[in-house]
Amino acid sequence: MIEKASPVERLHVSFLTSAPDLKRCPTGDQPEVAFAGRSNAGKSSVLNQITGSRRTAKVSKTPGRTQLLNFFEVANGGRLVDLPGYGYAKAGKAAQAAWQKSVNHYLSYRDCLAGIVLVMDIRHPNQEFDRELIEWGAASELPVHVLLNKADKLSNNAQRSAAFDLAKHYPDYPQLTIQGFSALRGTGKFELIERLLGWLHPQTPDAV
Repeated sequence: MIEKASPVERLHVSFLTSAPDLKRCPTGDQPEVAFAGRSNAGKSSVLNQITGSRRTAKVSKTPGRTQLLNFFEVANGGRLVDLPGYGYAKAGKAAQAAWQKSVNHYLSYRDCLAGIVLVMDIRHPNQEFDRELIEWGAASELPVHVLLNKADKLSNNAQRSAAFDLAKHYPDYPQLTIQGFSALRGTGKFELIERLLGWLHPQTPDAV
C-alpha cells in the first residue's frame, strides 16, 4: 500500500528584491507565481500564512501600502511575487496609474509566469478588477487560482455558496480554480501550497 505524502506545512522563502517596473525585475530564469488582489483583500496575510512568518510581507491596516513588485525565492526553485494591490481610490490617480502600469506590464510580458493567485474578500468577490484579471488570464491561457479569503467571516454553507456563485460566472474558463481560505486561521493552507508547488515544481510536487 502506497502511503500518501504528508502535506507541506509551509513554504520556505527568502526575500529577493523589489522592483518598480518590469525592466528592473530579476532575470526570468525561474517559474514565478504572482499574488494579485484588491487592496485590503488580505494578500499579504495570505503570504505570511503559507510561509509561516509574519515578516514575509508587510501587513498594514492602511490599504495600498504595497507599491512595488516584491520577489521571494522559494526553496528548491521558483519565486512568489507580491503584486501591488489595486482599487485603492485614496492613493490618487497618478499613483494608481503607475501601479497598474507596472502590474499590467509584468502580467503581459513576464514569460516565466506560471500562474496567478487572485485574492478576493469572500464577502465582496468578483469586483471589476477581479473580473478583468480573470478574463485576461483566460485570454492568455494562464491558470488563475482564486482565493476567497476571510472565509472565517462566514458560515460553512455561506462559504460554499460564495464559491459556487463565483464559478457560475465563468463556466467556460477551464484554467480557473476556486477555493475558500482564511489567512487568520490557516483554513485552506495545504490546498494552496500544493497548488503552488505544482506550478513551481511540476516534476517534483513534494519539494519545499
